[in-house]
Amino acid sequence: GAQIIDLMMLVIDVTKGMQTQSAECLVIGQIACQKMVVVLNKIDLLPEGKRQSAIEKMTKKMQKTLENTKFCGCPIVAVAAKPGGPEAPESENPLGVSELIEVLKSQAYLPSRDPSGHFLMAVDHCFSIKGQGTVMTGTILSGCVSLGDSVEIPALKVTKKVKSMQMFHTPVTYAMQGDRVGICVTQFDPKLLERGLICTPESLHTIHAAIISLKKIQYFRGALHTKAKFHITVGHETVMGRVMFFSPAPADFNEEIQEDVFDFEKDYLYQEEYLSKDSNSSEENKENDQGEVQLPRQQWALLEFEKPVTCPKLCLVIGSKLDTDIHANTCRLAFHGVLLQGMEDKNYMETFLPKLKVYKLKHKEGQVERVMDDYSVIGRSLFKKETNIQIFVGLKVKLSTGEDGIIDGGFGQSGKFKIRIP
Repeated sequence: GAQIIDLMMLVIDVTKGMQTQSAECLVIGQIACQKMVVVLNKIDLLPEGKRQSAIEKMTKKMQKTLENTKFCGCPIVAVAAKPGGPEAPESENPLGVSELIEVLKSQAYLPSRDPSGHFLMAVDHCFSIKGQGTVMTGTILSGCVSLGDSVEIPALKVTKKVKSMQMFHTPVTYAMQGDRVGICVTQFDPKLLERGLICTPESLHTIHAAIISLKKIQYFRGALHTKAKFHITVGHETVMGRVMFFSPAPADFNEEIQEDVFDFEKDYLYQEEYLSKDSNSSEENKENDQGEVQLPRQQWALLEFEKPVTCPKLCLVIGSKLDTDIHANTCRLAFHGVLLQGMEDKNYMETFLPKLKVYKLKHKEGQVERVMDDYSVIGRSLFKKETNIQIFVGLKVKLSTGEDGIIDGGFGQSGKFKIRIP
Protein backbone atom coordinates (compact mmCIF):
# COMPACT_ATOMS: atom_id res chain seq x y z
CA GLY A 1 0.00 0.00 0.00
CA ALA A 2 2.83 2.44 0.78
CA GLN A 3 3.98 2.21 -2.85
CA ILE A 4 1.00 4.30 -4.02
CA ILE A 5 1.69 7.15 -1.54
CA ASP A 6 3.49 10.31 -2.68
CA LEU A 7 3.16 12.27 0.58
CA MET A 8 3.00 10.42 3.88
CA MET A 9 1.25 11.68 7.02
CA LEU A 10 2.54 10.00 10.20
CA VAL A 11 0.02 10.44 13.03
CA ILE A 12 1.45 10.22 16.57
CA ASP A 13 -0.48 10.17 19.86
CA VAL A 14 1.13 13.16 21.61
CA THR A 15 0.56 11.54 25.02
CA LYS A 16 2.42 8.33 24.07
CA GLY A 17 4.98 9.32 21.46
CA MET A 18 6.49 6.90 18.96
CA GLN A 19 5.05 3.40 19.44
CA THR A 20 5.90 0.13 17.70
CA GLN A 21 3.42 0.49 14.84
CA SER A 22 4.33 4.17 14.36
CA ALA A 23 8.00 3.19 14.09
CA GLU A 24 7.15 0.48 11.56
CA CYS A 25 5.19 3.01 9.48
CA LEU A 26 8.25 5.27 9.55
CA VAL A 27 10.47 2.40 8.37
CA ILE A 28 8.11 1.56 5.49
CA GLY A 29 7.91 5.26 4.63
CA GLN A 30 11.70 5.42 4.38
CA ILE A 31 11.65 2.49 1.96
CA ALA A 32 8.71 3.53 -0.23
CA CYS A 33 7.95 7.27 0.19
CA GLN A 34 9.79 10.54 -0.43
CA LYS A 35 8.00 13.19 1.67
CA MET A 36 6.33 13.18 5.07
CA VAL A 37 4.38 15.37 7.51
CA VAL A 38 4.24 14.38 11.20
CA VAL A 39 0.93 15.03 13.00
CA LEU A 40 0.91 15.14 16.81
CA ASN A 41 -2.71 14.22 17.57
CA LYS A 42 -4.86 14.31 20.76
CA ILE A 43 -3.37 17.53 22.13
CA ASP A 44 -6.73 18.12 23.88
CA LEU A 45 -5.70 15.38 26.35
CA LEU A 46 -2.80 17.54 27.57
CA PRO A 47 -3.50 19.86 30.54
CA GLU A 48 -4.16 23.31 29.09
CA GLY A 49 -1.57 25.01 31.31
CA LYS A 50 1.21 22.60 30.22
CA ARG A 51 -0.02 21.94 26.68
CA GLN A 52 2.38 24.16 24.76
CA SER A 53 5.49 22.99 26.64
CA ALA A 54 4.44 19.33 26.19
CA ILE A 55 3.94 19.89 22.44
CA GLU A 56 7.37 21.54 22.16
CA LYS A 57 8.98 18.68 24.08
CA MET A 58 7.39 16.03 21.83
CA THR A 59 8.28 18.07 18.72
CA LYS A 60 11.96 18.09 19.74
CA LYS A 61 11.79 14.37 20.48
CA MET A 62 10.37 13.67 17.00
CA GLN A 63 13.00 15.89 15.36
CA LYS A 64 15.68 13.85 17.13
CA THR A 65 14.06 10.59 16.01
CA LEU A 66 13.97 11.76 12.37
CA GLU A 67 17.49 13.22 12.48
CA ASN A 68 19.16 10.33 10.62
CA THR A 69 16.29 9.57 8.23
CA LYS A 70 15.37 10.97 4.81
CA PHE A 71 12.59 12.90 6.59
CA CYS A 72 14.95 15.03 8.69
CA GLY A 73 13.48 18.54 8.98
CA CYS A 74 9.98 17.55 7.84
CA PRO A 75 7.01 19.64 9.14
CA ILE A 76 5.50 18.68 12.52
CA VAL A 77 1.94 19.88 13.25
CA ALA A 78 -0.03 19.56 16.53
CA VAL A 79 -3.78 18.87 16.28
CA ALA A 80 -6.82 17.52 18.08
CA ALA A 81 -8.97 16.05 15.31
CA LYS A 82 -11.89 15.33 17.67
CA PRO A 83 -11.52 17.21 20.99
CA GLY A 84 -13.12 15.29 23.83
CA GLY A 85 -13.10 12.00 21.93
CA PRO A 86 -15.80 10.29 19.82
CA GLU A 87 -18.53 10.93 22.42
CA ALA A 88 -17.95 14.71 22.51
CA PRO A 89 -20.64 17.00 21.03
CA GLU A 90 -20.21 18.13 17.43
CA SER A 91 -19.97 21.74 18.62
CA GLU A 92 -16.37 21.08 19.69
CA ASN A 93 -14.14 22.53 16.95
CA PRO A 94 -11.00 20.64 15.85
CA LEU A 95 -7.71 22.14 16.99
CA GLY A 96 -4.91 22.76 14.48
CA VAL A 97 -6.63 21.08 11.52
CA SER A 98 -6.72 24.26 9.42
CA GLU A 99 -2.95 24.66 10.03
CA LEU A 100 -2.44 21.03 8.99
CA ILE A 101 -4.35 21.63 5.75
CA GLU A 102 -2.10 24.59 4.95
CA VAL A 103 1.02 22.52 5.64
CA LEU A 104 -0.25 19.71 3.39
CA LYS A 105 -0.95 22.24 0.63
CA SER A 106 2.57 23.65 0.99
CA GLN A 107 4.09 20.14 0.76
CA ALA A 108 2.02 19.05 -2.26
CA TYR A 109 4.04 18.52 -5.44
CA LEU A 110 3.61 17.09 -8.93
CA PRO A 111 5.33 13.68 -8.97
CA SER A 112 7.18 12.45 -12.04
CA ARG A 113 5.00 9.97 -13.95
CA ASP A 114 5.88 7.63 -16.82
CA PRO A 115 3.24 5.99 -19.06
CA SER A 116 5.77 3.64 -20.69
CA GLY A 117 6.23 0.00 -19.78
CA HIS A 118 3.72 -2.69 -18.90
CA PHE A 119 0.41 -1.73 -17.28
CA LEU A 120 0.22 -2.71 -13.61
CA MET A 121 -2.52 -1.70 -11.18
CA ALA A 122 -3.07 -2.43 -7.48
CA VAL A 123 -6.78 -3.19 -6.99
CA ASP A 124 -8.17 -2.49 -3.52
CA HIS A 125 -11.93 -2.71 -4.19
CA CYS A 126 -14.04 -4.82 -6.55
CA PHE A 127 -17.83 -4.60 -6.96
CA SER A 128 -20.58 -5.14 -9.54
CA ILE A 129 -22.96 -2.60 -11.11
CA LYS A 130 -26.19 -4.08 -12.41
CA GLY A 131 -26.38 -3.87 -16.18
CA GLN A 132 -22.79 -2.61 -16.48
CA GLY A 133 -20.38 -5.27 -15.25
CA THR A 134 -17.71 -5.53 -12.57
CA VAL A 135 -15.64 -2.52 -11.51
CA MET A 136 -12.08 -2.93 -10.24
CA THR A 137 -10.90 0.20 -8.42
CA GLY A 138 -7.27 0.96 -7.62
CA THR A 139 -4.08 2.89 -8.38
CA ILE A 140 -1.94 2.41 -11.48
CA LEU A 141 1.62 1.52 -10.41
CA SER A 142 3.17 1.54 -13.90
CA GLY A 143 2.34 1.94 -17.57
CA CYS A 144 -1.04 3.04 -18.94
CA VAL A 145 -4.42 1.64 -20.02
CA SER A 146 -7.03 2.62 -22.63
CA LEU A 147 -10.58 1.59 -23.51
CA GLY A 148 -10.61 -1.74 -25.34
CA ASP A 149 -7.27 -2.90 -23.89
CA SER A 150 -7.00 -6.44 -22.59
CA VAL A 151 -5.99 -6.75 -18.94
CA GLU A 152 -5.06 -9.88 -17.03
CA ILE A 153 -6.01 -10.86 -13.49
CA PRO A 154 -2.90 -13.03 -12.96
CA ALA A 155 -3.99 -14.63 -9.67
CA LEU A 156 -6.95 -16.17 -11.54
CA LYS A 157 -5.28 -16.54 -14.97
CA VAL A 158 -8.21 -14.58 -16.46
CA THR A 159 -8.01 -11.93 -19.23
CA LYS A 160 -10.75 -9.32 -19.77
CA LYS A 161 -11.32 -6.31 -22.07
CA VAL A 162 -11.71 -2.83 -20.60
CA LYS A 163 -15.34 -1.83 -21.27
CA SER A 164 -15.29 1.59 -19.56
CA MET A 165 -13.24 3.64 -17.07
CA GLN A 166 -13.91 6.40 -14.55
CA MET A 167 -11.69 8.73 -12.54
CA PHE A 168 -13.47 10.49 -9.66
CA HIS A 169 -16.91 9.75 -11.19
CA THR A 170 -15.82 11.15 -14.60
CA PRO A 171 -15.69 8.82 -17.64
CA VAL A 172 -12.22 8.64 -19.24
CA THR A 173 -10.70 6.77 -22.15
CA TYR A 174 -7.09 6.71 -20.88
CA ALA A 175 -5.26 6.47 -17.53
CA MET A 176 -1.57 6.23 -16.62
CA GLN A 177 0.87 5.67 -13.75
CA GLY A 178 -0.28 7.38 -10.56
CA ASP A 179 -3.93 7.70 -11.59
CA ARG A 180 -6.70 6.44 -9.34
CA VAL A 181 -9.17 4.71 -11.65
CA GLY A 182 -12.15 2.35 -11.78
CA ILE A 183 -12.00 -0.18 -14.64
CA CYS A 184 -15.21 -1.91 -15.73
CA VAL A 185 -15.12 -5.38 -17.30
CA THR A 186 -17.91 -7.83 -18.13
CA GLN A 187 -18.68 -11.41 -17.13
CA PHE A 188 -16.48 -11.42 -14.04
CA ASP A 189 -17.60 -12.30 -10.50
CA PRO A 190 -16.36 -9.58 -8.09
CA LYS A 191 -16.28 -12.12 -5.24
CA LEU A 192 -13.26 -13.72 -6.93
CA LEU A 193 -11.08 -10.62 -6.43
CA GLU A 194 -11.31 -8.60 -3.25
CA ARG A 195 -7.89 -7.05 -3.84
CA GLY A 196 -4.82 -7.88 -5.91
CA LEU A 197 -3.03 -6.97 -9.14
CA ILE A 198 -4.19 -6.58 -12.74
CA CYS A 199 -1.75 -6.07 -15.59
CA THR A 200 -0.82 -6.29 -19.25
CA PRO A 201 -1.39 -9.97 -20.18
CA GLU A 202 1.60 -12.21 -19.32
CA SER A 203 3.69 -9.32 -17.95
CA LEU A 204 3.84 -10.68 -14.38
CA HIS A 205 5.42 -13.95 -13.37
CA THR A 206 4.36 -16.45 -10.74
CA ILE A 207 7.43 -17.62 -8.85
CA HIS A 208 8.36 -20.28 -6.31
CA ALA A 209 11.69 -18.76 -5.27
CA ALA A 210 13.73 -15.62 -5.92
CA ILE A 211 17.14 -14.01 -5.61
CA ILE A 212 17.03 -10.57 -4.02
CA SER A 213 19.54 -7.86 -3.20
CA LEU A 214 18.82 -6.77 0.37
CA LYS A 215 19.63 -4.52 3.32
CA LYS A 216 18.88 -5.14 6.97
CA ILE A 217 16.52 -2.64 8.60
CA GLN A 218 18.60 -0.94 11.29
CA TYR A 219 15.84 -0.96 13.90
CA PHE A 220 15.42 -4.75 13.78
CA ARG A 221 16.97 -6.36 16.85
CA GLY A 222 18.87 -9.59 16.50
CA ALA A 223 20.60 -11.39 13.67
CA LEU A 224 19.15 -12.49 10.33
CA HIS A 225 20.00 -16.19 10.13
CA THR A 226 20.16 -18.40 7.07
CA LYS A 227 17.37 -21.03 7.05
CA ALA A 228 15.15 -18.76 9.17
CA LYS A 229 11.55 -18.14 8.09
CA PHE A 230 10.17 -14.65 7.51
CA HIS A 231 6.90 -13.14 6.33
CA ILE A 232 7.79 -11.98 2.81
CA THR A 233 5.75 -9.14 1.33
CA VAL A 234 6.10 -9.02 -2.45
CA GLY A 235 3.73 -7.78 -5.14
CA HIS A 236 0.32 -7.70 -3.44
CA GLU A 237 0.91 -10.72 -1.19
CA THR A 238 2.53 -11.69 2.10
CA VAL A 239 3.71 -15.32 2.33
CA MET A 240 6.11 -17.29 4.48
CA GLY A 241 9.56 -17.82 3.03
CA ARG A 242 12.89 -19.37 4.02
CA VAL A 243 16.10 -17.39 3.40
CA MET A 244 19.72 -18.18 2.56
CA PHE A 245 22.17 -15.28 2.70
CA PHE A 246 25.28 -14.94 0.56
CA SER A 247 27.81 -12.26 -0.33
CA PRO A 248 30.67 -11.61 -2.76
CA ALA A 249 33.94 -13.41 -2.10
CA PRO A 250 35.95 -11.45 0.53
CA ALA A 251 38.32 -10.16 -2.16
CA ASP A 252 35.31 -8.54 -3.89
CA PHE A 253 33.68 -6.95 -0.81
CA ASN A 254 34.28 -3.46 -2.25
CA GLU A 255 33.05 -4.15 -5.79
CA GLU A 256 30.49 -1.78 -7.34
CA ILE A 257 26.86 -2.33 -6.39
CA GLN A 258 24.69 -3.84 -9.16
CA GLU A 259 21.25 -2.29 -8.55
CA ASP A 260 19.05 -4.29 -10.90
CA VAL A 261 21.00 -7.29 -12.23
CA PHE A 262 22.44 -10.49 -10.81
CA ASP A 263 25.60 -12.03 -12.28
CA PHE A 264 25.39 -15.82 -12.43
CA GLU A 265 28.97 -16.05 -13.71
CA LYS A 266 30.49 -15.06 -10.36
CA ASP A 267 31.20 -17.18 -7.29
CA TYR A 268 29.47 -16.17 -4.06
CA LEU A 269 30.24 -16.88 -0.40
CA TYR A 270 27.60 -18.65 1.73
CA GLN A 271 26.78 -16.81 4.96
CA GLU A 272 25.29 -18.31 8.12
CA GLU A 273 23.73 -14.88 8.74
CA TYR A 274 23.42 -11.45 7.14
CA LEU A 275 26.74 -9.68 7.74
CA SER A 276 26.59 -6.51 9.82
CA LYS A 277 28.75 -4.81 12.44
CA ASP A 278 26.80 -6.67 15.12
CA SER A 279 26.76 -10.11 13.49
CA ASN A 280 28.54 -13.06 15.07
CA SER A 281 30.08 -14.43 11.87
CA SER A 282 33.60 -13.57 12.94
CA GLU A 283 35.11 -15.99 10.46
CA GLU A 284 33.54 -14.11 7.55
CA ASN A 285 33.90 -10.62 9.08
CA LYS A 286 37.61 -10.16 8.48
CA GLU A 287 39.21 -7.09 10.02
CA ASN A 288 41.27 -4.61 8.01
CA ASP A 289 44.58 -3.05 9.04
CA GLN A 290 42.77 -0.52 11.25
CA GLY A 291 40.98 -3.29 13.16
CA GLU A 292 37.62 -2.44 11.58
CA VAL A 293 35.20 -5.17 10.54
CA GLN A 294 35.02 -5.35 6.76
CA LEU A 295 31.55 -5.74 5.29
CA PRO A 296 30.48 -6.30 1.68
CA ARG A 297 28.87 -3.34 -0.07
CA GLN A 298 26.10 -5.63 -1.30
CA GLN A 299 24.52 -8.84 -0.01
CA TRP A 300 21.90 -11.17 -1.47
CA ALA A 301 19.41 -13.78 -0.33
CA LEU A 302 17.73 -16.77 -1.89
CA LEU A 303 14.05 -16.74 -0.90
CA GLU A 304 12.05 -19.96 -1.08
CA PHE A 305 8.31 -19.35 -0.75
CA GLU A 306 5.89 -21.74 0.96
CA LYS A 307 3.41 -21.00 -1.83
CA PRO A 308 3.89 -19.32 -5.25
CA VAL A 309 3.55 -15.53 -5.51
CA THR A 310 2.68 -13.36 -8.51
CA CYS A 311 4.69 -10.15 -8.84
CA PRO A 312 6.50 -7.86 -11.31
CA LYS A 313 10.22 -8.07 -11.92
CA LEU A 314 12.53 -5.75 -9.93
CA CYS A 315 9.79 -5.19 -7.35
CA LEU A 316 10.16 -4.20 -3.71
CA VAL A 317 10.50 -7.05 -1.19
CA ILE A 318 10.08 -6.67 2.59
CA GLY A 319 10.89 -9.39 5.13
CA SER A 320 9.20 -9.28 8.55
CA LYS A 321 8.61 -11.23 11.74
CA LEU A 322 4.89 -10.49 12.01
CA ASP A 323 4.40 -13.22 14.60
CA THR A 324 6.36 -11.11 17.12
CA ASP A 325 4.23 -9.65 19.92
CA ILE A 326 2.92 -6.24 18.77
CA HIS A 327 3.26 -4.99 22.37
CA ALA A 328 6.90 -6.07 22.68
CA ASN A 329 8.21 -2.61 21.70
CA THR A 330 10.43 -4.05 18.98
CA CYS A 331 10.50 -3.49 15.21
CA ARG A 332 9.08 -6.50 13.34
CA LEU A 333 10.42 -5.40 9.93
CA ALA A 334 13.72 -7.20 9.32
CA PHE A 335 14.97 -6.41 5.81
CA HIS A 336 14.03 -4.90 2.47
CA GLY A 337 15.36 -5.38 -1.02
CA VAL A 338 14.79 -5.70 -4.75
CA LEU A 339 13.72 -8.88 -6.52
CA LEU A 340 16.44 -9.51 -9.13
CA GLN A 341 15.59 -12.99 -10.40
CA GLY A 342 12.41 -15.04 -10.01
CA MET A 343 12.18 -18.81 -10.45
CA GLU A 344 8.96 -19.83 -12.20
CA ASP A 345 9.70 -23.56 -12.43
CA LYS A 346 8.43 -25.43 -9.36
CA ASN A 347 11.37 -27.83 -9.89
CA TYR A 348 13.77 -24.88 -9.56
CA MET A 349 16.07 -26.86 -7.23
CA GLU A 350 17.02 -29.11 -10.15
CA THR A 351 16.58 -26.74 -13.09
CA PHE A 352 17.69 -23.36 -11.76
CA LEU A 353 19.69 -23.52 -8.53
CA PRO A 354 22.68 -25.33 -10.10
CA LYS A 355 23.38 -22.04 -11.96
CA LEU A 356 23.85 -20.27 -8.61
CA LYS A 357 27.49 -20.74 -7.60
CA VAL A 358 27.55 -20.36 -3.81
CA TYR A 359 30.42 -21.94 -1.87
CA LYS A 360 31.16 -22.50 1.82
CA LEU A 361 34.49 -21.92 3.53
CA LYS A 362 35.74 -25.13 5.15
CA HIS A 363 38.47 -25.48 7.76
CA LYS A 364 40.50 -28.69 8.15
CA GLU A 365 43.41 -29.45 10.47
CA GLY A 366 46.29 -31.88 10.04
CA GLN A 367 49.77 -32.43 11.45
CA VAL A 368 53.33 -31.93 10.25
CA GLU A 369 55.05 -35.33 10.27
CA ARG A 370 58.57 -34.23 9.40
CA VAL A 371 60.69 -31.60 7.68
CA MET A 372 62.08 -32.60 4.30
CA ASP A 373 64.28 -29.58 3.60
CA ASP A 374 64.39 -25.80 4.13
CA TYR A 375 61.37 -25.26 1.87
CA SER A 376 59.11 -28.28 2.33
CA VAL A 377 57.51 -30.46 4.99
CA ILE A 378 55.42 -33.63 4.94
CA GLY A 379 51.91 -33.45 6.42
CA ARG A 380 49.39 -36.10 7.53
CA SER A 381 45.89 -36.50 9.03
CA LEU A 382 44.37 -33.90 6.71
CA PHE A 383 43.10 -36.30 4.04
CA LYS A 384 41.76 -39.83 3.98
CA LYS A 385 43.72 -42.56 2.25
CA GLU A 386 41.30 -42.64 -0.71
CA THR A 387 41.19 -38.83 -1.18
CA ASN A 388 42.34 -37.50 -4.55
CA ILE A 389 44.92 -35.01 -3.30
CA GLN A 390 45.40 -33.54 -6.79
CA ILE A 391 42.21 -31.47 -6.42
CA PHE A 392 43.77 -29.72 -3.39
CA VAL A 393 47.10 -28.92 -5.05
CA GLY A 394 47.78 -25.17 -4.94
CA LEU A 395 45.57 -24.50 -1.91
CA LYS A 396 47.07 -22.59 0.99
CA VAL A 397 47.75 -23.95 4.47
CA LYS A 398 48.92 -22.19 7.61
CA LEU A 399 51.36 -23.77 10.05
CA SER A 400 50.98 -23.34 13.81
CA THR A 401 54.43 -21.73 13.79
CA GLY A 402 53.06 -18.90 11.63
CA GLU A 403 54.39 -19.81 8.18
CA ASP A 404 52.13 -19.97 5.11
CA GLY A 405 52.47 -22.91 2.79
CA ILE A 406 50.99 -24.39 -0.38
CA ILE A 407 49.96 -28.02 -0.93
CA ASP A 408 52.40 -29.34 -3.53
CA GLY A 409 51.03 -32.84 -4.03
CA GLY A 410 50.59 -36.27 -2.46
CA PHE A 411 53.31 -38.25 -0.70
CA GLY A 412 52.95 -41.99 -0.80
CA GLN A 413 49.63 -43.88 -0.76
CA SER A 414 48.42 -43.27 2.81
CA GLY A 415 46.97 -39.76 2.47
CA LYS A 416 50.17 -37.91 3.35
CA PHE A 417 51.01 -34.78 1.38
CA LYS A 418 53.86 -32.42 0.65
CA ILE A 419 53.72 -28.73 1.68
CA ARG A 420 55.94 -26.18 -0.04
CA ILE A 421 56.85 -23.11 2.01
CA PRO A 422 57.77 -20.25 -0.35
